[in-house]
Amino acid sequence: MSASTETWGAPPAEWTRSHLLGLETLSKEEITLLLDTAERFRTEILEDPRGTGRKIPLLAGRTIVNLFFENSTRTKTSFGLAGRRLGADVVEFAAATSSLSKGETIIDTAQNILAMGVDGVVIRHSCPGTPHILSKRLEHCSVLNAGDGTHEHPTQALLDILTIRRRFGRIEGLTVALVGDIAHSRTARSDIYGLKKLGAKVIVCGPSTLVSQGWRELGVEYSYSLDAILPRVDVFNLLRIQFERQVVRPFPSIREYALLYAMNAQRLAACKKDVLIIAPGPINRGVEITPEVADGPQSAILDQVTNGVAVRMAALWLTLTAGQKNSK
Repeated sequence: MSASTETWGAPPAEWTRSHLLGLETLSKEEITLLLDTAERFRTEILEDPRGTGRKIPLLAGRTIVNLFFENSTRTKTSFGLAGRRLGADVVEFAAATSSLSKGETIIDTAQNILAMGVDGVVIRHSCPGTPHILSKRLEHCSVLNAGDGTHEHPTQALLDILTIRRRFGRIEGLTVALVGDIAHSRTARSDIYGLKKLGAKVIVCGPSTLVSQGWRELGVEYSYSLDAILPRVDVFNLLRIQFERQVVRPFPSIREYALLYAMNAQRLAACKKDVLIIAPGPINRGVEITPEVADGPQSAILDQVTNGVAVRMAALWLTLTAGQKNSK
């Protein structure tokens, strides 16, 4: 089932970037344009009563490669769905069975893929800066950052912010707390850049081993006590403890962390009545959030997943069409 492109027209002229590498370098206006475009995809395509399989061929004839070097469920799947909903051909790259195992560099791999006629590369890699390197080496090809080490995860932050905006109708003036493994979280960095530019107050909260005073340099408040900030916060974004990125465990036990920082029913009762609970996933039930909160009415965790498809549709459409204009 396809939708007509006539009602959509050309992408907004204000968007000129052929890559989406992070939110740090984007302006407030560019972030808002991404959010507005994603909102339109959500309401006109994903929520269309004629079926969730509805497509709009805005990227018909384009080819996108998902180049993932780290495990992913939501991000990889939603980028694939987003590309297909826009009419593009999507190729899923399997790093484990590629020539990388034979010694080929990631640059050579990407350039070989580009030689096959690819228009866009969505990349996730453990090394910070990898998408930026590719964007300089791959001519006439859009590069979208799906997470680079502990650096940035721009589309995750955009879907977080879209979820908040859909609930409150605004970002400016809200207080948003990022709770958990701030030190290793690329989502936290992108969230901070985006939320601050849109006028939110941001608090980072967690154990002192994961939340340093250095975060004040980004214009955010820090707290080592979750209970102390509960009544002040409009949105809690509960971040997963990323054991895979840690050399040593930053706290004595999971039980102690859950005791001090898990969002449970008791803590939820101390929050504002209209508080919003989100999490980038995967969630660890009983660690950063208890089941009754994760599945409760204040939680928008599954709504974030739907917004993720809309955000990635917006990111792909805007960057690939800008890339086509820039290559002329």
